[in-house]
Amino acid sequence: MKLLAISDLHGRTVWKEADLDQYDRVVFLGDYTDSHTFDDETIFNNLLDIIWLKYQNPAKFILLIGNHDAQYLHFPQYRCSGFREKAQPELSFLFTTHINLFQLAYQEGNYLFTHAGVTKKWLAHFLVKTGKKLIERTSVDNLAGLLNKVHKEDISFRSLLFEVGPKRGGFDAYGGPVWADRSETSVDFLMGFQQVVGHTPVFDFSTIYGESGSITYTDVLQTKTAFYEVIIRD
Repeated sequence: MKLLAISDLHGRTVWKEADLDQYDRVVFLGDYTDSHTFDDETIFNNLLDIIWLKYQNPAKFILLIGNHDAQYLHFPQYRCSGFREKAQPELSFLFTTHINLFQLAYQEGNYLFTHAGVTKKWLAHFLVKTGKKLIERTSVDNLAGLLNKVHKEDISFRSLLFEVGPKRGGFDAYGGPVWADRSETSVDFLMGFQQVVGHTPVFDFSTIYGESGSITYTDVLQTKTAFYEVIIRD
């Protein structure tokens, strides 16, 4: 299986330059909104184009939620920098109308895609708070499903997914999969998973390896137009 990860567009239309036909899955890693460059109309129309792309082939295109998207999807909760007050009504309407198209995580085998990454400390905290359980032997099969289920169904625990740690100016003990900083994920990423994330800008694709896992940072669009390829052998 051949996958393409597209990270942190913030209104950029450069994803249209990619040859999407050659991939089995295309995973947008979130942060479609907010920009230092593009106006509200450009951001809205770009997000609309991505939504229609998803409708054309729902199984192929995966739309993840970033921290900049959460503040419109779940307005007035989960605010962050860059919030556009004038654009909020239309963006919130667009997100909520098509909310079933968006998810927190995507998983293919032991490859785990989220906006910011999952750390061991945050996951342990999350499982204690929710009372959920992951059987170690099968955790690589159901972690993304668990995160998505809590986001959609367990409203009382949803805020755990959007926790912000001190490294990003928050007051929670750890950053969650939408907010975790590279300084957190680079030293505490999950074993048994190959994580692919955006969120923290880097100059080039960068992978940190552990004994039985890794995490790859792909938010390079501030410096160049490039998207991260993943090939999963059968």
